Amino acid sequence: MSTAVKAVKKRRQREPEFDKVSWKKDIKRNWVLYIIFIPAAVYFIVFHYLPMFGIIMAFEDFKVSKGFFGSEWVGFKNFMELFSGETFSLVMRNTIAMAVLNLTIGFICPIVLALILSETKVVKFRRVASVFSYIPYFVAAMVVAQLAKEFLAKDGAITLLLSFLGLEKQNWLANSNIPVFWIINLCIDIWVGAGFGSKIYVASISTVSGDLHEAAAIDGAGRWRRLVSITLPGILPIIVMMFTLKIGLVFVTGFDKILLMYMPTTYETADVLSTYTYRMAFGGTPNYGLSAASGLFQSVVGTILLFISNWLNKKATNQSLF
Repeated sequence: MSTAVKAVKKRRQREPEFDKVSWKKDIKRNWVLYIIFIPAAVYFIVFHYLPMFGIIMAFEDFKVSKGFFGSEWVGFKNFMELFSGETFSLVMRNTIAMAVLNLTIGFICPIVLALILSETKVVKFRRVASVFSYIPYFVAAMVVAQLAKEFLAKDGAITLLLSFLGLEKQNWLANSNIPVFWIINLCIDIWVGAGFGSKIYVASISTVSGDLHEAAAIDGAGRWRRLVSITLPGILPIIVMMFTLKIGLVFVTGFDKILLMYMPTTYETADVLSTYTYRMAFGGTPNYGLSAASGLFQSVVGTILLFISNWLNKKATNQSLF
């Protein structure tokens, strides 16, 4: 038996014993990092994990005065009421429609912006464009909603521009026709998130080997050919990861913005699962059980979509998030 094989066997024999004490050594070595991690761990436990006990409301006729343990247990009655409600089908239609738009056009825009920025040779212009596209991400949702109301009002700047192009002069946010609100929501999502999303892809593009581009250019490949055959395959793992995460969160993102922009006249085309859940809990006649059932349904659907997307991506591209 060779010396190398013996050394490997001895190392494997020592590994279990090492694993038993390695965490102690790691804590001694990185105790500062563990101390820094404690506030984040406490935050997630207190504000994310402990509130999960509230899902019990989905199976109760919850009354604030009686609490979790005093409220009447109704089983799946809240879910039956939710699925049989008159507005549930409209809410699901709006949710799915906006989700599809965000997963197609909304998802592609940051990638396209990143490719444009990476292909721009003027460094100063690239930096300025990158900064200006990134700024909207830091604008508060309330400010974004107010800007939308001002620009899309009957005398707003965008409305005047659209009327100049031949469209009717109106308050576009009050238009209940399909797909007016869906398009408005998509455009705002792109304006807010495209610059931030492109940063991840720009960083990924920078890791693609320049030797491949040089070799392809020597062989006569143009910029478009190199983009399709080298750059896009090089950032495919990042694209798959971001797409998987977006599918899992597509039913919950944009809740605050939609809640601030829509109005009773546009409930039929603008109400989504997250805003519907909010109105059931904090509306004129709050129904906490129905609201909890809607929120739980939304979370379960998002989790299922996350796993399905991850499985499909692994089958199609051999790349997955987990």
